Amino acid sequence: MRCPGQDSRYWKHDAIFDAKCPDCGTEIEFFKDQTTAKCKGCGKQVINPKMDFGCASYCQYAEQCMGELPPELLANRDDLLKDRVALKMKMHFRKDFKNVGQATKVARFAAKIVPEEGANPAIVLCAAYLHNIGAKGEENPSPEKLEETAVAMGREILASLRAKEELTEQVVNILDHFYHPGENENLDYKCARDAYMIYLLQEKNRETPLTAEALEEHLKKDFMTASGRELARKNINIK
Repeated sequence: MRCPGQDSRYWKHDAIFDAKCPDCGTEIEFFKDQTTAKCKGCGKQVINPKMDFGCASYCQYAEQCMGELPPELLANRDDLLKDRVALKMKMHFRKDFKNVGQATKVARFAAKIVPEEGANPAIVLCAAYLHNIGAKGEENPSPEKLEETAVAMGREILASLRAKEELTEQVVNILDHFYHPGENENLDYKCARDAYMIYLLQEKNRETPLTAEALEEHLKKDFMTASGRELARKNINIK
């Protein structure tokens, strides 16, 4: 069965439409199942502005169904994956709002660190969303146990979303020793770890307020990126 969204039997009156070329303004006619069309004015291949490419981030038949995907979409497929990982995490924890909140906050911090450091957003964000995936139903689990479970569940989740093997291995490598950083970690690990440390220090500061000196000591000792340190200073309120 063909995807109904791309099957002309289900099309309505707006299945064929015109859109302006973003470069020269020439009107381009699109069929709704076209991924791109060539502008007659400047020759640029223009992406269909009304096409929903969301399914292409995870569907193994995307290329066959939609034709040759534009380079811009292929470049963003990994980035789109992180949103589906976030959804899987929330479905896993369900009403465990504490752990959902932790993963979401760590991912939010990571999203701010990544562009400043030039890290890979798909790898870092997926690791951030999955770092505490093994905490459900566990009372004070050890870091080793959390890492072991995160690796197993991370592989399962990423496989279910048909993530590329290379990306999966890089995410799993972060999860494998997330709570035990080494001396020669790569940039993606450093960004994910710093995001977690901001969350951890925020929680610590709520329980026992940190002094400015104590915060600076943590920043010097526990953080791996300059962007992580700066973001921590902005998000940890010292009285």
